[in-house]
Order: sequence, then structure tokens, then C-alpha cells
Amino acid sequence: MHNFYRTYHRVAAVAIMGAVILTGTAQFAQAQAPAEKKVKDQGEYDIYNQTLKDAANPAAQIKDLDTWTQKYPESDYKDDRLYYYVQAYNATNQPAKVLEVGTQLIARDLKKVYADPKSGPQLILSILYQMSVNVQKLPTASAEQMAAGEKAARELQEFVPNFFTAANKPAAATDAAWTEARTASENLAKGTLMYLATKPGADAMNRYTASKDAKECVTAEAGYKKALEQYPESALMAYQLGRALRCQQMAGPEKVVQALYEFARAAALDPTLGGTMDPKALNTYLESAYNSFHGGLDGLDQLKTMAKASPLPPADLKIETASAIALRKQAEFEQSNPQLALWMRIKGALADTNGVQYFENELKDSAVPPMKGTLLEGKPACKSKELLVAIPLPDQQGNPVAEITLKLDTPLAGKPEAGGTIQWTGVPKAFTKDPFMLTMETEKAKVENLKTSPCAVAPAKKAAPRKK
Repeated sequence: MHNFYRTYHRVAAVAIMGAVILTGTAQFAQAQAPAEKKVKDQGEYDIYNQTLKDAANPAAQIKDLDTWTQKYPESDYKDDRLYYYVQAYNATNQPAKVLEVGTQLIARDLKKVYADPKSGPQLILSILYQMSVNVQKLPTASAEQMAAGEKAARELQEFVPNFFTAANKPAAATDAAWTEARTASENLAKGTLMYLATKPGADAMNRYTASKDAKECVTAEAGYKKALEQYPESALMAYQLGRALRCQQMAGPEKVVQALYEFARAAALDPTLGGTMDPKALNTYLESAYNSFHGGLDGLDQLKTMAKASPLPPADLKIETASAIALRKQAEFEQSNPQLALWMRIKGALADTNGVQYFENELKDSAVPPMKGTLLEGKPACKSKELLVAIPLPDQQGNPVAEITLKLDTPLAGKPEAGGTIQWTGVPKAFTKDPFMLTMETEKAKVENLKTSPCAVAPAKKAAPRKK
């Protein structure tokens, strides 16, 4: 947010420099008193002249103006005096005073107050200028001050095209300076209006930063949404609304979804946020936040396309969370691979820190649903009484390792063929964690798909020779 404020203060500074030629011309024009205005006496004439002489010393000029106001409250030059107050208050960094005097003038219609066709337009521009600049200098501006600043900025926005014409250009001003002054004035008016539109949200976010009170995030959200209604194409507004939504993530995942939408809109519209951010930084932040929530970047490009089309997300927008995706995939896996899923749960519990306790309390002597695995070896090799089985996990690398020993009730008739897939129903009886081995007892008849081959016939023993 500090970058945001500094941006518009820079705009204001540029605007002030662009208006130097206007201010000087306006002051010169104002010094030439129109014929219909008259001082009341020599005393007022002297104060009037002293006020002009002290233009380079605004603090002294304010004292002159105060004296003038006290002694001649109903002067013919009362409106000229108010103009000088605005200039002096601005020069002495008294923004509240600038707005106070400027508000009085705007309320009476500046075009009527300064109707002189020669000097009036320059005075009007200068007053609107100073009010637009100074409202941004008030960190705790009141509603009235913000309203005055907004009115001044809007009037400035309307006034600029009519003022900056070839006919109005001072002879001493170059075309480039005149164009620069117009651009700076336009930027100031727009920047002030955007500043005021976002100020309620920005103030709430600053309070949140200081207090960590999530209620301030709700206030900020409301403020930025209102600002976004006025400036729907502003990437900066979308980004700030995203921040206000993101800090409400504890309220529910929908707030994060909405925040991601606004960040995506900002990145799609202008990742520099009007020149206040490195475009790579915003996209990196968006990708990181999206990946953290979703578990991947799939769907992000589609979200950017959707967000670019509308300032606010649709009410039914959904982005699946990484945990929800994991649960969904787990459910799908368990449905399509129930036996493997069962073993993965059992193995995970046995391999855990409390694996032995789990076996003794939960698994030992319990009825386990049918399981399926790869036969690795029979012991002994022929007429085996035990079968060593592996249950390879998905994407497992390397050769399978035996993790289950099946103890048969009766030996096999032949030699079990290794490498085949068998299914069995058994009862867990023993477990060792290192090396990992679960021992189950089962009946030979309950082992399915077991293939055997005849045992090799042992060579016949030669008869011992007879003794003579």
C-alpha cells in the first residue's frame, strides 16, 4: 500500500511543477486590479500591496491576509484574498486550511466567483489544483474533507479540456510545457479520484496490519468493492480487493477463491499495477498462492481469462483445494483398487511410530478382508509351508520386497511358481518392524490363483555292493 500512496503523491508533485507557469501568470494577472474593484482607503491599499510583496514569504503573507481580513472583512477584493489564502496555505503545508477555503469558493461556483475572462480561468485551475493535491496530504481526512477533495478533482477533470486550448496558452509557455501541464493536470485529477475511492479500503487494511483484527479486512473488502465499481478496469483496485479477501481466509475457502480471482484479474489487466509493481513479482505471487491452494497450476490460465472479462467473480466460482483433490483421488483409488488401498492403510499404520501397538491392539487375530499380492518365494522351495508375498505400491521403483509371510495349515503338494499374483484370506499373528514383516496364518484352500509345479524327483541312491 505504501507504493500506492507514493505513486499518487508523485503524480501530484508532477502536477504542481506543470502548473508553475499557470500560477505565475495567474498571480500577475490578479495583481492588475480590474477597474470595477476599489480599495476602501489608503490603509487597505497598503495591506493589499504588502500582501503581494510577501508572496515569496507565505508565512508572512498569511499574517498580511489575516490583518486584511480583520480590518476589511467586506473588501471588494475578498475573493482575490481567498485565492491568496489558498496559495499561502499550500506553500506552508496546511492542507486542511487549503480545503477549508477552497470549499467556500466551490460552494459559490468558481466560474461566478472568478468571472474575469483574462485571469479567472487561471485562478480556477490553480484552486482546483491545490485542493486536489492537498486532500491527499491528510492521512485522517474527514468525510467533509474527502468530499471537498473529490468535488475539486471532478471539477478539475471537467475544466482541463476547456482551459488548455491554444487561445489560452501564455505567450511565454512553450508548446511542450503547455502539453505537459495539461497531462499533469489530467493525471492529478484522475489520481486524486482513485486515491479517494480506495482510501476507505486502504485505511482499513492499514488498521488490520496494526491490529490483525479480521473485521478490518471485511471493512476493506467493502471499501475496495465500492472503488472497483467506479474503476472496474483498474488492475490496482482488483489487486487491493484481492488482499482484503485473502486476509479473510480463516472465514472459509471461498474467500481465498475470490482473492485468487482478483489477483488473476490484476495480472491479466496490468501486472505492473499502473507502474507500481514488477510484473514478474505479481505473477510469481499469483502462481504461488494458486499452487498452495490448488496443489498445481492447472486451470490458472482459464481463471485469468475468466477474471479479465469481469471485475467480480461469479457467485458459483469454485477452485478445488489441494486437500479436496487428494481426498477425491483417494476415494477414486480406493474404489478402483480396494485391496491395494486396504494394504496401504495397514502398512502405513504399522510403519508409524506406534506401529507395534497398532498391531497388538487393532490388527492381531482380527478378520482381514481378502488381500492380493505377488508371490516371491516358497519355503521350503518344494512342498512349501510358508509363502513370501510382496504388495507393490503404485509407481514403486526397484524389485519388490517381501513384506508378508503366509503360514499355511498344510504344506503344498508341489513347488509354488514365483512372480504370479495370488489372493488370500488370513489372520495376522506376528509383526516385526525391522525388518518389516507381517506374518499371517491362512488355509491352503483360501489361497487363490496359486500355481504349483511338480517337485523335481531326487536321483535314486545306488545300492551298496554285496560282500562276498
